Amino acid sequence: MINMVALMGRLTYEPELKTTPSGVSVLRFQIACDRSYQSQGQERQADFIDCVAWRQRAEFISRYFHKGSMIAIEGSIQTQNYTDKNGNNRKSVEVVANNVSFCGSKADSGSSAPAQEYNQPAPSYSSADNSDFEEIVDDEDDLPF
Repeated sequence: MINMVALMGRLTYEPELKTTPSGVSVLRFQIACDRSYQSQGQERQADFIDCVAWRQRAEFISRYFHKGSMIAIEGSIQTQNYTDKNGNNRKSVEVVANNVSFCGSKADSGSSAPAQEYNQPAPSYSSADNSDFEEIVDDEDDLPF
């Protein structure tokens, strides 16, 4: 089964980083995505999509993205059923961000962050320990294309 989402839009409010009781960083945010079509004589419509990011990804978004920043998200849809305070059954739908990246120019987002993407934390290596590195062999000449 496939559950993959790719979105690009602008943050609708300033993201606020929170921490769970067990110490895990979490960030809930919303992005506005313009629809690809526009009815004649009407303004372009947008969809407002709830998203959540966890751990280092949440910290990354909190540090480098602000209200109005353009963001690209790759993730999956997650739903939850619950009962509201009035006893009505409800369903929430949100995108769990697996990968996020900057979009547009620095001037567009007002960010002074470097152009980068956050997929997974990069491993850290000490310069004194080169035992884990293997020699890189260039085999491009053997490719049939």
